[in-house]
Amino acid sequence: MAKTINPHWMPSQKNVFLPLLTFVSISMVILFNKPFGVLSQFTPEAGHRALDEFGFPAGVYAAGRLDHDSEGALLLTDEGKLIKKLLDPKFEHPRTYLAQVDGQITQEAVDLLKKGVTIKGYRTKPCQAEIVEAPENLWERVPPIRYRANIPTSWVRLTLIEGKNRQVRHMTAAVGFPTLRLIRVKIGNIALDELQPGEWRIVNEKVI
Repeated sequence: MAKTINPHWMPSQKNVFLPLLTFVSISMVILFNKPFGVLSQFTPEAGHRALDEFGFPAGVYAAGRLDHDSEGALLLTDEGKLIKKLLDPKFEHPRTYLAQVDGQITQEAVDLLKKGVTIKGYRTKPCQAEIVEAPENLWERVPPIRYRANIPTSWVRLTLIEGKNRQVRHMTAAVGFPTLRLIRVKIGNIALDELQPGEWRIVNEKVI
């Protein structure tokens, strides 16, 4: 809640001009780089850390969720209408992920991801997917992923317009390449860029 001064002046009964104060609600949107192992809620649970330890302003809530074993972009806001819009599947706002998968993912598998795969009886919508190089200057995950001798890992970038529970993990597993590490790097047009795990910033860009 921000206080602003109206440029118009209101005379009092004693002919003394006093400023008319109005209170304008200004919504706040925060981009947070959620670390591995942290829940998308403010209350710790089942031994997992929560958002309460990162010093967010009072009154903000997570707009959506990111599983505790996933990392990256999470939006928080005090604007209920924005939360509802971000969660409503009819708006189909894009979310971009980097997934490190078990094995050297093939173009054939990526083409299947693009077209949509069946997970738990649901056919996923077409999405953008491409094989990418391992990201440069990526922070270390704590704890690190498990590595197996003589079995490589590879990276794929996916942009989805839907958000079923653990969808990316189910999708890559469905084409034979289980996800070992998952990082959401962009929500709509809001990208993590140089934001490090545990860091957050106020979003000035249009969200959706």
